[in-house]
Amino acid sequence: MYIGRFAPSPTGLLHAGSLVAALASWLDARAHGGRWLIRIEDIDTPRCVPTATDLILRQLAACGLTPDEPPACQSRRGARYQRALDQLTAAGWAYPCACSRQRIEAEQAARGLRRERGVELPYPGTCRPERGGLRGQPARAWRLHTGQAPSSRIDWQDRRLGAQSQDVKHAVGDFVLRRADGLWAYQLAVVVDDAAQGVTHVVRGEDLADNTPRQILLQRALGAPTPSYLHTPLVLAADGRKLSKQNDARAVDVSDPIAALTQAAATLGLPAPAGHPNIGALLAYWSAAWRVLWPAADAISPSQP
Repeated sequence: MYIGRFAPSPTGLLHAGSLVAALASWLDARAHGGRWLIRIEDIDTPRCVPTATDLILRQLAACGLTPDEPPACQSRRGARYQRALDQLTAAGWAYPCACSRQRIEAEQAARGLRRERGVELPYPGTCRPERGGLRGQPARAWRLHTGQAPSSRIDWQDRRLGAQSQDVKHAVGDFVLRRADGLWAYQLAVVVDDAAQGVTHVVRGEDLADNTPRQILLQRALGAPTPSYLHTPLVLAADGRKLSKQNDARAVDVSDPIAALTQAAATLGLPAPAGHPNIGALLAYWSAAWRVLWPAADAISPSQP
């Protein structure tokens, strides 16, 4: 069975860009006779706004985008993440790390690498067990050992972007699974939750496409299935940057949900219907159009050890 999901972070309300992703994921599920879930990604608790979850669900409901079961919250799933980390550690896929960001940057600078704005330097493997591990220092974080994979090059097919490839070891390095502040990292949480909820198809914004290779590598390490992926176009601000809560994107105005949905649909390349349909008729019209635009959901690719 097709199972899709929309996973907003309650650090603020939905803006125009997040409504595009929500609509696309809902349409893909409905166009292919599937189920649609909502998962609240609230593991970064210091950044979460207490009222945001309820308000996001109200925004979605006003637009006719209701899930097929009650929303799940990542903040209640810590035991699942710990079990996954324990599994990875026992198999040699995860290890503790004592490095601070400053130490990583200093080590890479000694190699002639400088951090570009907004881009993290690849982790150089300083605390890998085969390089001496922690050397008596306290652990700050836990990382995935990308060197455990037969190959860290991930090739995958995006339903919209086409063929994609990244060598995770060289582009990212051993990435964080549990942060220095004790919070769970996004990469581990999303992979564990997608597997636990049986998610078969992920439809989300194009800005998350570069996370996909890391998630596929982690799926393989955990023996979890790899979903099909489709990354949607981004909505840009007037200055050309992606709309985001970090740059104070305005919350979507759902006092006129048809207008908000029509704008989101246009970003997805969906036609505006003739006349003045209600929300239900509008969503049904776009579901049929989506089925033509994306005529068949991709087959699920098996996990590789």
